[in-house]
Amino acid sequence: MSHIIDIKVRGYHLDLFHHVNNARYLEFLEEARWTLLENQGSLAFFENSHYTLAVVNINIDYRRAAYMGEVLRITTTMKTIGNRSCVMRQLITLKGTDTVVADASVAFVVVDTRTEKAAALEGELRTVIERLAEPS
Repeated sequence: MSHIIDIKVRGYHLDLFHHVNNARYLEFLEEARWTLLENQGSLAFFENSHYTLAVVNINIDYRRAAYMGEVLRITTTMKTIGNRSCVMRQLITLKGTDTVVADASVAFVVVDTRTEKAAALEGELRTVIERLAEPS
C-alpha cells in the first residue's frame, strides 16, 4: 500500500532560478520516509534496537520544476522486500493533479550496528519491514 504526505514549497527550498533545487527533492523524499516510519510504529523499533536503515542507491527522475507556494504530494510505496535489501518507490506530484514532478526508486538495507553489515531480513526484523508496506 501507499503512504502519502504533503509538503508546501517555501522560499528557502528555492535556488537562484526560483524553483526547487534538485538536492531539495532528496530531503523531501527523506521526510516522507521518516514520516512513514513514525506512522507505522517502526521508528521506535529502530531507536531501541541495534539496527539502522541505510540508503544504498537512489535513482530519481525530475519531470517538472516546482515553485514557491505549490503543494507537493509524496506517495511512498514498498516495491520489493528481499533477503537483505528493499526498494521503495516514491512519487512526487502536484497535490490535486496527476502532474508528476519527480519519481524515485530508493534501495536500502538494514544494517546491524554490531557487525556493520546488512542484516538478513527475517523474524521480527522482517515483520517490522513488512509493516512499512501496509496502509497507514
